[in-house]
Amino acid sequence: MRKIFIIALLLVQCLDYAQENNSLKLWYNQPSASTWENALPIGNGFLGAMVYGNVAHEIIQLNENTVWSGGPNRNDNPAAFAALPKIQKLIFEGKHKEAEKLANEAFISKKSHGQTFQTVGNLNLTFEGQENCSNYRRELDIEKAITKTTYVVYGITYTREAFVSFADRVIVIHLTASKKGSISFTADYTSPHKIKNFKVSNSKDLEISGSTSDHEGVASLIKFKGITRIQLNKGKLEQTENSLTVKGANSAILFISIATNFNNYQDVSGNENQRALDYLNKASGKSYESLKKAHIVGYQKYFNRVKLDLGTTQEANLPTDERLKNFRNTNDPQFVALYYQYGRYLLISSSQPGGQPANLQGIWNNSLNPAWDSKYTININAEMNYWPAEKTNLSELHAPFLQMVKDLSETGKETAKRMYGARGWMAHHNTDIWRATGAVDGAFWGLWTAGGGWTSQHLWEHYLYTGDKEFLASIYPALKGAALFYVDFLVKHPKYNWLVVNPGNSPENAPQAHNGSSLDAGTTMDTQIVSDVFNTTIRAAQILNEDVTLIDTLKQMRSQLAPMHIGKYNQLQEWLDDIDDPKDNHRHVSHLYGLFPSNQISAYKTPELFAASKNTLLQRGDVSTGWSMGWKINWWAKLQDGNHAYSLIKNQLTPLGVNKGGGGTYNNLFDAHPPFQIDGNFGCTSGITEMLVQSSDGAIHLLPALPDVWKNGSISGIRVRGGFEIVSMEWKAGKLINIAVKSALGGNLRLRLPNTMKEKSGADLVIAKGENPNPFYFVNETAEPIISKESNIKALELRPTILVDINTVKGKTYTFETK
Repeated sequence: MRKIFIIALLLVQCLDYAQENNSLKLWYNQPSASTWENALPIGNGFLGAMVYGNVAHEIIQLNENTVWSGGPNRNDNPAAFAALPKIQKLIFEGKHKEAEKLANEAFISKKSHGQTFQTVGNLNLTFEGQENCSNYRRELDIEKAITKTTYVVYGITYTREAFVSFADRVIVIHLTASKKGSISFTADYTSPHKIKNFKVSNSKDLEISGSTSDHEGVASLIKFKGITRIQLNKGKLEQTENSLTVKGANSAILFISIATNFNNYQDVSGNENQRALDYLNKASGKSYESLKKAHIVGYQKYFNRVKLDLGTTQEANLPTDERLKNFRNTNDPQFVALYYQYGRYLLISSSQPGGQPANLQGIWNNSLNPAWDSKYTININAEMNYWPAEKTNLSELHAPFLQMVKDLSETGKETAKRMYGARGWMAHHNTDIWRATGAVDGAFWGLWTAGGGWTSQHLWEHYLYTGDKEFLASIYPALKGAALFYVDFLVKHPKYNWLVVNPGNSPENAPQAHNGSSLDAGTTMDTQIVSDVFNTTIRAAQILNEDVTLIDTLKQMRSQLAPMHIGKYNQLQEWLDDIDDPKDNHRHVSHLYGLFPSNQISAYKTPELFAASKNTLLQRGDVSTGWSMGWKINWWAKLQDGNHAYSLIKNQLTPLGVNKGGGGTYNNLFDAHPPFQIDGNFGCTSGITEMLVQSSDGAIHLLPALPDVWKNGSISGIRVRGGFEIVSMEWKAGKLINIAVKSALGGNLRLRLPNTMKEKSGADLVIAKGENPNPFYFVNETAEPIISKESNIKALELRPTILVDINTVKGKTYTFETK
């Protein structure tokens, strides 16, 4: 009996270990085959790879962050400025379709509509005699950023590990077997590029070199070089003209180095050959274990900052694709935690200081002509990529995007001047590695002038989280330039006498009242973004003691902006006129920008607008494209409705094809627009954070949107505005049990609590009064909305909260527990 008990105990321990071991892994019991969306992504912000995990014919699809088509170029349309007054007049007269037709001729680029992010190609590994296997498993360990494939052939266990090193700028693949002399394979490259060359050099290096494509009249200037070096333990290495063959090795290490001649958006004079060789030589002299250890340390300095526990059920023991298939109909809270951390993993892997920002597909793309060129769509998608950066403690990884904004603030000056006769800078709805700022893709989509305004708010957000005044001084010219553009561009509406953006639009949507044209004057989103640009520039100038005259100008113009409107269907109006269709299910709900990511619509300061935002979301519906559902999770979190936010998570974590007319998720947990767009991954990670902690409305709101299914849980390491870090937070039965907050900057800590708490010492907390004196929590006033006479809007009932203040000292941690 005692023996049976010990065996049972050991089995339970093994199951517990397996479950724990799988908690931060995507794993599968079948290969990717030929489906790219089944492959597993690895990357270090400079290099990306998709590992298929195929047994006999393994594919490692390769990307490098600067492999783009074309070269330095501009795409402004010089005819725009002359046509601007006529287009404005037509819009004010209600002739929107005529205005759009003229805009297509005068505003939309006659040159490049943006260059394309392109694949390098594939490294192919062919293993003869391994067509049939057993005990197959492949996995991506997001705690270590390593993929592993294991299987058995003729009693021999084969193992492949791969990672893109965070310490050395190479991809590393390690092949081992349980029996000596069993590693045999052939390696070669394939690539879809027209200009390419494959060869073997030094009897050990497999090389690929080439140039990217000309695109839309822009000559290709990017040259790339890839080198794969194979190091063996025993065995033989044989070569042909363009392949390497390994025979009978005990183990093998493959080092893959890729580089281009790209220096920056103005300079492509680098030496791709020397760069690739230098990266390779530096790494290939190290042992596999030392490479792996340094990689894990380099990666985990980011990843390990945040931990999330929402509980675990037996569902967590299933393969990832089965969990995805079952999720909407089962209770699998750990799958949400995995997906949350997967979003952080993807950002760490696709955005590193000194590299390019994560694009529409992060850093992973297997095509020369990906959907939407895999560019930076800055009317939502590129911004969404970086919503998790500050709040999930990845502030440094915001840097590539912030640098792009600074670049755009330079290239966008000429666009502002040539196309709009304005000072400052601007960008339209799309850009690329060459920092193009012209209007592209047609007036319906492209004549949107707020790209610079929205992206500039990320500069301010980074300051709000870090309190870095030197950074603020360095980016103030970009904030000021975004404001100056609107100072010159805004015009008086002849009917309402407000200052409005004209031409503008509400991205990618068009009301029937405008005969299907998206162009309008004074759309809600345009005005919200102008308000943010003016507000942040005023605040930054005041902090830096700059531009007193400009502050006065911006305050005066801000007071003349159109207020938000609540329409006859109790909705937040998308346009200045009350022409919304309550049956419109368009994927863009851009006028809710004021709710999130902005903070112009508040549960406590603007209750009617808050209620109207909820009505708008209900009218638009839940199921949509993948990224749209990701944004909606954030909105429902801001609306303090955790159960509705969770229903959106279930919709997003649904296999593609199940949501009729909407997106979902691929088996490798990539977001499906469809096709793959990474913004949905990042949007959902942001939204889950917003469900647990918010800091945009004058206080740190704890558990603002906790769904019923997450009754017990904990999170640690997330950050909020003002330099505060939630060192730890735990809740049970939906009640906040304890929390520890570290203050990096000092100052007032205002908490909005879901239940009564006390300091750990036993002292009662001081009830907050008045506005939060912490300057990082200053909230600008929102103008009173204009409400339709047909509306019967009523404020929503909110759960009661307790608002408390704690005076903090820089560097100290404050602990609170339930009373």
